[in-house]
Amino acid sequence: MTLLALPSNREESWRWSDLSALPEIAARQPQGGVPERLPWLDCATGGPRLLFVDGRLVAAESNPGIVGIGAVDIAPSDHALARLVGHEGWTLRLASGHAPLGLVQVIHASTGAADHLPARIELDVDAQASVVETFLGHGWTNRLSEITLYKGARLMLARRILSEAGYVSLADRVTIGEGASFTLTTLAAGGADTRLDGEVRLAGDAAYAEAGGALLARGRQRHDANLVVRHEQPHGVSRQVWRSVADDQATCSVAARVEVARGAQKTDGEQSLKGLLLSRTGTINSKPELEIFADDVKCAHGATVGELNRDALFYFASRGVPAEEAKALLTGAFVADALERIGEEAAREAFLQDAGAWLAGKQADTE
Repeated sequence: MTLLALPSNREESWRWSDLSALPEIAARQPQGGVPERLPWLDCATGGPRLLFVDGRLVAAESNPGIVGIGAVDIAPSDHALARLVGHEGWTLRLASGHAPLGLVQVIHASTGAADHLPARIELDVDAQASVVETFLGHGWTNRLSEITLYKGARLMLARRILSEAGYVSLADRVTIGEGASFTLTTLAAGGADTRLDGEVRLAGDAAYAEAGGALLARGRQRHDANLVVRHEQPHGVSRQVWRSVADDQATCSVAARVEVARGAQKTDGEQSLKGLLLSRTGTINSKPELEIFADDVKCAHGATVGELNRDALFYFASRGVPAEEAKALLTGAFVADALERIGEEAAREAFLQDAGAWLAGKQADTE
């Protein structure tokens, strides 16, 4: 069995994570094989498509286009899981004035073992890109992504985690330049446990960052998101919107932090962390944090955890809507608050459908 130097949950930043299954997964051999169904999004704009199975590109199912495959220029990480990534991965570089690229789609499929893949996204002045990553399978999928946005660049990154079982760990290092915009939305709607880490630097004047998503968990599943947004220059704007849903004995945890440097005046930062318990035995942990060293800022945070509104359920019942259908409708509206922020229509609709499928599965379990 592979020996891994993994952090203990006695460490503050890992106290809500359970990594006990990772050594056993890391010791497995991949089963190989391309999934029968590949959930590509139908998109009128086209764009590159990449399929990785166990961390290796499947050329016959891919059309990388401008996306480079091979050695990735990425700095080593001291993150406990991200440091395990190798040197071979994918790179997206767009020069200033590059023609519209279309939607970049990347599917990561795991066949039972562990794979560690790096990625690099670099957008030059005023360049724009939209990327959707989808995670499938039942092993340990471990990723490190380094993202650099220069002046006026715009990146939409959307991720849907549909893995049936196992573990998905994602770590992001993001640097946002002057007037650049970064939007990250994550949907965890599979059966795997997850660990989501991000360090987002608003390194230029008037930079914008928005990050969050929906974490859906049932059984004994665990989702753990940890995001740090650092405002380093004036006039920066950041938004963090997370929606967590826990059923059975599942646990969803979100630690969201905003740091405002001394010179980052006129910063506007907001955090919204909301949790919904579908069962009294579920657990939701929310930890919003603000660390502010500037005196002319507008920052706010909010964290709530509750159950479905009884008055709303009574309203549906009075109009003949079955209880489980009413619960699914209310939960869907709760989750949609985070997913509707996805800019690409095809991606947004797919994510909402995936969330709906998770809710439908919950409804089927109770019938």
